[in-house]
Amino acid sequence: MKITILYFASLRDQIGKANETLELQETSTVTQAWQYANSDCAIPTNTLVAVNQNYVGFDTELCDGDEVAFFPPVTGG
Repeated sequence: MKITILYFASLRDQIGKANETLELQETSTVTQAWQYANSDCAIPTNTLVAVNQNYVGFDTELCDGDEVAFFPPVTGG
C-alpha cells in the first residue's frame, strides 16, 4: 500500500523534509508508518496526527492512498 506523509511546522524542521511517499505492508497503523519513515526518531510528545484531514489516534489503521499529516500542537494567545 502507498501512503503520503506530510510534516508541518517544527516537525518539518526536525525531520528535514515536508513530505514523502511510503510503501507499507497492507496492515499498518499511523505509529508503524512513523517508525518506518523515522526509525531513528521517536514521535515527539504531544504530536497531533490527521489521516485524510481528520484527527485520529496513533493506532488508526491506514489504507492505500491515505494522506497522513503530523504536526505539533497549536498554541496561541
